[in-house]
Amino acid sequence: MKPGIALSIAAALLLATAASARADAAAGAAAFKAGQCTACHYTEGPAREVTIEDQLAKTGPELWYAGSKFQRPWLEAWLQDPKPIRPLKYNSLTEDNPGDHPVLAAADAASITDFLMSLVSDAVETGVIKPKKHPKGRLIFTKKMPCSGCHRFPTKKPFKGGRSGPSLVGAGERLNPDWIYAYLKSTKVFKPVRMMPVFVGLLSDKDMKFVAAYVASFK
Repeated sequence: MKPGIALSIAAALLLATAASARADAAAGAAAFKAGQCTACHYTEGPAREVTIEDQLAKTGPELWYAGSKFQRPWLEAWLQDPKPIRPLKYNSLTEDNPGDHPVLAAADAASITDFLMSLVSDAVETGVIKPKKHPKGRLIFTKKMPCSGCHRFPTKKPFKGGRSGPSLVGAGERLNPDWIYAYLKSTKVFKPVRMMPVFVGLLSDKDMKFVAAYVASFK
């Protein structure tokens, strides 16, 4: 096959794949709306919250950067069998999470996952973080900050940590490692109103990478 013909075929295949992905995302967006997911989640960025009242008015997390945050296999499986990620109810420091997220059929879960994975943020650079149980990342996570005051994390017990933030047990399967680093580095991009501290100025860029790699190793 001549090089020119091969390149033309490859380009056509790429265009067809891109068109298919757009169609799948569009179908997922329709399913997302039909399922009334918009009652709890918004999917158009940037972040809308300006005041604490804005945050407290929300009944579920924003999803406008879901494709940068989550790993697809986990997201599709979770929508079919949702288990609470937060020990406490969203926006509460006292009430247990009721675990009442709707269960989706496999076809709907796949379609909506197509849509959510198309929602990405340019604040997340790909290929930066590889999961690693870095000793300095562990020290910062458990002692220096300590992130463990708000987040559960896996240990031999089988886990320990606080309850006011989302659990990080299983974070290595749930979260994109590069998003973890981007979130530590650019917290206000994703959560303008939050309890999380701003780590820039508290941690060096290298230390944030150590923490991101450590969290990304959680099973």
